[in-house]
Amino acid sequence: MKTKITSFLIPLLSGSATSAFAADGALQGGGGPLVWFFIGFGVLVIIMQLIPACIILYSMIKAIFSPSDTTARAGATPAAK
Repeated sequence: MKTKITSFLIPLLSGSATSAFAADGALQGGGGPLVWFFIGFGVLVIIMQLIPACIILYSMIKAIFSPSDTTARAGATPAAK
C-alpha cells in the first residue's frame, strides 16, 4: 500500500512543479492597467470599510471611559410611587 501511494505522489508532485516554472515569463511585464485598477479598487474598498470601523471604535471607547449617568445596583428594582 505504501509503495502505491509513493508511486502515485511522486509524478503528481513533480508534474505540478513544472507549471510553476513555466509562469516565470509573465512577471516581466509588470501588469497592465487593468491589474492596477483592480488593486486600486481593492484598496478603495478596504479604506471605505475603515471609516465606519474607526467611528464605531471611537464611540465604543468613548462609552467605556465616560462616566455613567445613573448608578444602580445589580438586582435592585426602582421603588413604585
